[in-house]
Amino acid sequence: MDLLHQIIDRRLAGKNKSIANRERFLRRFRSDIRRSVTEAVRDRSIKDIENSKSISIPRKDISEPAFHHGRGGKREIVHPGNQDYLQGDRIPRRSGGSGDGGSTASNEGEGQDDFTFELSREEFMQYFFEDLELPRLIQTNLMSIPNWKNMRAGYSVDGSPNNIDIVRSLRSSLGRRIALGGPLVAKLRELEEQLCELNKDPSDKRPEIHLLEEEIHHLKGRIWRIPFIDPFDLRYVNRVRQPQPSSRAVMFCVMDVSGSMDEQRKDLSKRFFILLYLFLTRNYEHIEVVFIRHHTRADEVDEDTFFHSQESGGTVVSSALELMQDIIKTRYPASEWNIYGAQASDGDNWNDDSPKCRSILEEAILPMCRYFAYIQVAEPEQNLWTEYTQLLAEHPHFAMKKVQSAAEIYPVFRELFEKQVHA
Repeated sequence: MDLLHQIIDRRLAGKNKSIANRERFLRRFRSDIRRSVTEAVRDRSIKDIENSKSISIPRKDISEPAFHHGRGGKREIVHPGNQDYLQGDRIPRRSGGSGDGGSTASNEGEGQDDFTFELSREEFMQYFFEDLELPRLIQTNLMSIPNWKNMRAGYSVDGSPNNIDIVRSLRSSLGRRIALGGPLVAKLRELEEQLCELNKDPSDKRPEIHLLEEEIHHLKGRIWRIPFIDPFDLRYVNRVRQPQPSSRAVMFCVMDVSGSMDEQRKDLSKRFFILLYLFLTRNYEHIEVVFIRHHTRADEVDEDTFFHSQESGGTVVSSALELMQDIIKTRYPASEWNIYGAQASDGDNWNDDSPKCRSILEEAILPMCRYFAYIQVAEPEQNLWTEYTQLLAEHPHFAMKKVQSAAEIYPVFRELFEKQVHA
């Protein structure tokens, strides 16, 4: 008899809200919703990005398919609450047009109101970071606390009942019954043949026949007492825990806080790094973020200091890259970690220091990095931008972009971390 399975969805849903219908609606209008989320970011602070957001999509084609009666045919309809008509009466057609209803459109052209609805925080973030990933992420060596996975490793004679292998157990049972009962069955056949010969002339062989019958009865009892299945026959699927490689990654966020970085440029840099931080912490489990601020001196700081400290000074960009190089050597060996870097600056630097920055990147950092992105929050191409441009041709995992306004942050971010098509 087939078993009936009943699945109960116990997810919380508000009054008069259907989770199944909502998910079906989101899947159906995925492209329109994603386009609206992208447009909504332009008018919204990155710091408030995790809150829910009202978005609008075109009203066209949002109606759900429904069954209805076609025109024509003979039908009888009972209208509940009818006090005016009896069976056979003809109901007059309403006056006032063809019955399409609706208000008259203006003479300024055709149009439809947009359909506005609320996206939850998780839904908004899902569409916001859709199709983004860390480029060239690979599985590294085993972690100090590795991920474990249960793997099949043959069979064992003990285990839990849910791991019993039926086929193996029956095969073992069949082999045991053949081994134990085979000689007995052969002897039984031999005795039955002797009994058959004696029964041909039983007049003077009654004692021998009686002995054979007792021996055959005893032999059949021994055969029937061989159990069909025995605990010895049971075989269990053996599973062992094996450590699995894990994709560990570290992202270095390097931000210029020198005197040439005015409040607008610092705000653009912070917005970019907030977006990067949200993306990393939401989409990757085994990832660490290292925050480095620099002016004439570079320091590794915590998240709060990185985004809110007011410290400022001159500009020596190489100090941040040297600190990043030292941290990688000390804590994040390239053989065990996927190393990423993101640097934001206005490009202003000492003339003698910019070639040094290019040299550190080319010789020390880029060979260990999976990907490195440089964001310039100013339009003029200063000496640091000129030096970094020389790295583009020989290092495909190095990228450079300019951001001049808050509206450009999200498009640039998507371009830098767009999901790659793997062959």
